[in-house]
Amino acid sequence: MTNVLIIYTGGTIGMINDPKSGVLVPFNFEQITDHVPELKRLKYKFKVHSFDPLIDSSNMSPEVYKEIAQLIEKEYENYDGFVVLHGSDTMSFTASALSFMIENLTKPVIFTGSQLPVNGIRTDAKENLITALEIAAEKRKGKAMVPEVCIYFDYKLFRANRSFKYNSEKFEAFRSPNYPVLAEAGVYLRFNRNDILKPSDEPIKFHTKLDSAIGILKLYPGISPEIVKSALSANCKAIIMETFGSGNTSTQKWFLDQLRDAIKAGKLILNISQCKVGTVELGRYETSRELKEMGVVNGYDMTFEAAVTKLMYLLGNVKSNKKIAEYLETDLRGELTVY
Repeated sequence: MTNVLIIYTGGTIGMINDPKSGVLVPFNFEQITDHVPELKRLKYKFKVHSFDPLIDSSNMSPEVYKEIAQLIEKEYENYDGFVVLHGSDTMSFTASALSFMIENLTKPVIFTGSQLPVNGIRTDAKENLITALEIAAEKRKGKAMVPEVCIYFDYKLFRANRSFKYNSEKFEAFRSPNYPVLAEAGVYLRFNRNDILKPSDEPIKFHTKLDSAIGILKLYPGISPEIVKSALSANCKAIIMETFGSGNTSTQKWFLDQLRDAIKAGKLILNISQCKVGTVELGRYETSRELKEMGVVNGYDMTFEAAVTKLMYLLGNVKSNKKIAEYLETDLRGELTVY
């Protein structure tokens, strides 16, 4: 019998509308079959572990990522797959973090949630939950069909560290423009096997040390030296610099000098594009050639969410800035494409 563990952290999917007040209130998720009776027809077992207290996705933190990872580590041998129910707003951050924290994963860890509460007339909660469970339980020749951390939402399965939330009003809340969807649910559940990570033969490892000492520098035309200096001098170990197009920045001397000074002071600067589609190509244009020469790290086509959580993971587990820079430019969990 296939066993799946449901980890309910919080979010709309575990809420119901109070008929008197109209306010969303959490219900006892242990009684989920009362609201989704279709679950009784599944041909496998599942158990629910609810966080206490429940956590709104806006309050998620590296400490919660650690708690989720430790729970999966504790129960890893007891279940064939895991479904993590999470608020959609920061789901891509948490799911991306888990993808880096669990090395050599051989079982599915599927994140899902909903835009409407489970007892809503037009709710998306039931379909998201049922299909996420089916994906977590799916096997081929005795092995998990999707041995990686994913997000399932609105009939599509995304690699976690390739996804981001782009819409707060549509059921189609997530996108993954730089990597194909891993599965689509229609009349049939169709998996794109060539795009799914192959499981490793190495033993699984859980990394729960994270360091969130990360700053953000988002460029815009007309940004002042004072603003750039403030961002670069922040008390952090690494800075994610969101640049234009394929990784381009201003070539003004004051700007480049400030970047050089920050790197000389021991800060890592990771270059990712403000564009949602495409990749950073350091050195392709004159406006990025000097960045490459001074040691700015190429983030290629990583999402902002993947860049943040990959840095948390590397800063927590690797001491050398040189090695961290190497790993940032290396595809560790399918999070980037090196051209």
